[in-house]
Amino acid sequence: MNQKDVKVSFYLKTNETNAEGHCPIMGRLTVGRSECVFSAKMLAPRSLWMSGRVKGKSAETVEINRRLDELRASALAIYREQSAIREQVMAEEVKCLLLGMAFGQETLLNYFRSFIKHFEKLVGVNRTAKSARSYRNAYEHVAQFLSERLRLSDIPFSALDRSVVDKFDLYLRTERRLAPNTVVLYMSRLHTVINKAIAAGIITADPFAGYEPPRPERRRRYLTHEELRRLMTTPLSVPRLYLVRDLFLFSCYTGISYGDMCRLTVANLETAEDGTVWIKATREKTNVEFEIPLLDLPLHIIDKYRDTAPDEKLLPMYGNAELNRGLKHLAAACDIDRKLTFHAGRHTYATEITLSHGVPMETVSRMLGHSRVDTTQIYAQVTDNKIGTDTQLLDRRIAERFTIAI
Repeated sequence: MNQKDVKVSFYLKTNETNAEGHCPIMGRLTVGRSECVFSAKMLAPRSLWMSGRVKGKSAETVEINRRLDELRASALAIYREQSAIREQVMAEEVKCLLLGMAFGQETLLNYFRSFIKHFEKLVGVNRTAKSARSYRNAYEHVAQFLSERLRLSDIPFSALDRSVVDKFDLYLRTERRLAPNTVVLYMSRLHTVINKAIAAGIITADPFAGYEPPRPERRRRYLTHEELRRLMTTPLSVPRLYLVRDLFLFSCYTGISYGDMCRLTVANLETAEDGTVWIKATREKTNVEFEIPLLDLPLHIIDKYRDTAPDEKLLPMYGNAELNRGLKHLAAACDIDRKLTFHAGRHTYATEITLSHGVPMETVSRMLGHSRVDTTQIYAQVTDNKIGTDTQLLDRRIAERFTIAI
């Protein structure tokens, strides 16, 4: 293959014309029968574009044409160098080198793979297998996006910008048809990887700057006082639902997640000098310690099932899927008109059992085993009752100060 078989041309992406009438300049690289496109990272006025160049003699026009000439010359030089050492050179390989993806320069997917490899080493220490799986899934979607939408096998960090982020978001929503919360998760995973690259000095500008994904309206995930009352008092026709209910109520009144409940043993119970019984354990997800003083209801449930679970486990646990199926029937029996999952117990403890009764956020965070208070705020949806109580307390304090002043 000789150099005549290599062509570099430029065109405008007219479907992305901005308010000033400028369009992104795209390059088309042909090497033999292989072809690929790339962004020239420049804008040009649509009205002045002709035959792959900008008309005119203004400083802006001269600069754009100069940079286009440099890109063309660089692509041809790269092809000459590669063809001197290999018989067959593809357009994609020339483009990768042209965009700074040569050996020794960091690219997104390569860095993402290194991130996952390091993350997986921490599984069981302070990371979970579930989180590692979500990063792997995010990586697969990024790789598919680059291949299907941008025709790239990888992309250099220098080529990442806000438009790539927005296109990936749109790709997940329209072509992969992922649920909104899943889109938010995968975009967050990608942003975490990019933030690591920024911290390492690989990239200086954050391509996520200004990006805010549309989020679905949060649904209430905790049980109200009335729903809890119905849950505890409604007679059940299916015997196995009594254990489902007890396990769920235990989570509602302790805030302990399903995975951590499965790991609880009798050894996690401690009795203080004042007679208060505590559960002291470490969260499987974050390896953060938590301590919870037990209320009467969870104590009753522990006594009810004492010595019924193997290996000195605290409670006889159903599988997660079976529990959630049971909760579906339980919600119907108790006239709770929405989807009920076991994790709602943790939300209920944070919102209805603790915060709504004046327990400070920092204390709730410690009992839930969170490493940061802002994580607790996700669970802690403030109820109308809590707002009313706080407002009445404020009114009393203002009245007291006014009286003293008089």
